[in-house]
Amino acid sequence: MSQTVARAIDIIGFVSRGSRSLTEVADRLGVHKSTALRLLRTLEEAGFVRKDVGGRYAMGFQLIAYGQLALDQVEARSLAHPVLQELSERHGHTVHLGELVGDQIIYVDKVDGRGSVAMGSRIGLPAVTHTAGLAKVITAYQDEATRRRILDRATFERHTDTTHTSRDSLIEELALTRSRGWAEDDGEHEGYVNCVALPVHDARGRVTHGISVTALSAVAPLTELRAHLNEFRAAAQRISGKLGWKGPPR
Repeated sequence: MSQTVARAIDIIGFVSRGSRSLTEVADRLGVHKSTALRLLRTLEEAGFVRKDVGGRYAMGFQLIAYGQLALDQVEARSLAHPVLQELSERHGHTVHLGELVGDQIIYVDKVDGRGSVAMGSRIGLPAVTHTAGLAKVITAYQDEATRRRILDRATFERHTDTTHTSRDSLIEELALTRSRGWAEDDGEHEGYVNCVALPVHDARGRVTHGISVTALSAVAPLTELRAHLNEFRAAAQRISGKLGWKGPPR
């Protein structure tokens, strides 16, 4: 690595931990102020550092933007997969990871349970908005405008006796989902299948993903799945931690 690049990286790291004066930067690098000033001006032009009202140097907004892009590009699927695999192996059920993409919730990973039968979920396809636990739990945590756009795509087609067939009834369940912290699918698309779903937060606290644990109702009815909610919630929080979430504000 060239000396100039190494010094620039050192400056960026130094000012990211707090604003610094020209003298402090020069002392940090062990160079004359003129050399430090030349480097700072170059970084300032690129948006990596900025001068505050007191004339001190701080992290630049371009660097903040790049940092946010890096967070947004974290590959949630690869980070979450070991957790999904562990849950599936422990309980024998099918575990999904869903992601909010535009105004749809897309299945981005799936670990089939032991002896599982064919289900309608497919990686890369959208979850059914008004029936799938994943769709409900992610939708429940969105702002009103996003939630409205997601619900606008719902057909409210009846699949079973427990399917939500009106917007109002689904909105009521979304409110319940958010208040208790998990969603359910009580055989609403496929009558022989039920699931519970938990939210996954990103580094900014947004619910961008969710996980669901799905089982044949004859093998594990909702009452049994609910009995393991603490474990499922801990798994969702582990994935959230991998995405940079630090937990709810204290």
